[in-house]
Amino acid sequence: MTQPPLAITCGDPAGIGLEIFLAAHKKIGHEIPMVLFADQKHLPDNLDVMLWSPDAPAHSGITLYQIDFSNPAVPGKGDPQNATGVIRAIEEAVRLTQEGHMAGLCTAPIHKANLQDGAGFKFPGHTEFLAHLCSAQTVVMMLTCPTLSVVPLTIHIPIRDVPSAITYKLFYTTAQIIHDGLTRDFSIPNPRISVAGLNPHASEDGKIGRDDIDRIKPWIAELQAKGLSITGPHSADTMFHATARSGYDVALCMYHDQALIPIKTLDFSGGVNVTLGLPIVRTSPDHGTAFDIAGQGIADATSMIQAIRTAARMIKARRDAN
Repeated sequence: MTQPPLAITCGDPAGIGLEIFLAAHKKIGHEIPMVLFADQKHLPDNLDVMLWSPDAPAHSGITLYQIDFSNPAVPGKGDPQNATGVIRAIEEAVRLTQEGHMAGLCTAPIHKANLQDGAGFKFPGHTEFLAHLCSAQTVVMMLTCPTLSVVPLTIHIPIRDVPSAITYKLFYTTAQIIHDGLTRDFSIPNPRISVAGLNPHASEDGKIGRDDIDRIKPWIAELQAKGLSITGPHSADTMFHATARSGYDVALCMYHDQALIPIKTLDFSGGVNVTLGLPIVRTSPDHGTAFDIAGQGIADATSMIQAIRTAARMIKARRDAN
């Protein structure tokens, strides 16, 4: 039986999503079958394009699922009137993946302000919208590259709000989703989770606060008793050198920058955003629409290439497990 293709959504057509997809498609070729969810009028005129259908034969060019957008795209100039098209591309890609016509989903970056202005988009971001479409109660954002995988326990909130946002339920649920996701989607039988402390030196025996000692440490012990390979809390400033990284599969960090600074330092161009906890495979490049460089032919497609390859590996892991 032929493997269904990977769905690629166009994101905001005024950003770099389409150009990095075309660069990735040129690099990967037909090693990984893909279908682009976009509007043909946003693509270069000289492209070899064939419209997708369930029984379409193999095609040497771009296979397109046509999404009608209101307006042409002007590089670098987001257009709220195209918001409905951006949203519909995501909805259709998710629907066809759920129905089995697509094997998984890789999403190009969206611009939330345009979606809010043009379509009343009510979700904090891409991930939450996908969770809604898939009826997933809780999902986890993991950033991954060949040398490091990280999960921020809290994401886009002020530092002052982090301690109160870290609850037993959030910690427990996140750790369990990480464990299950790495087992299912990355073929790691007993994934090793290393937890970063909230305070410097993981509170240093109570000299720098009590959060790690009174809350995080007992939560880790409870998860260990349930069979998870989880350790910590560890001093975050010693977790990310090469020797330390060799001792775990993923770092569970307390807040956004604690997770993203090390991975962006190690691999700024090649990081991939993976959503754990969805019933479908979803990856995305770890960057935004980059309106400032859109249309100039200088966008780096490395993260898109890695996102497509990571999605393909996750799809294979799920298929092999069944």
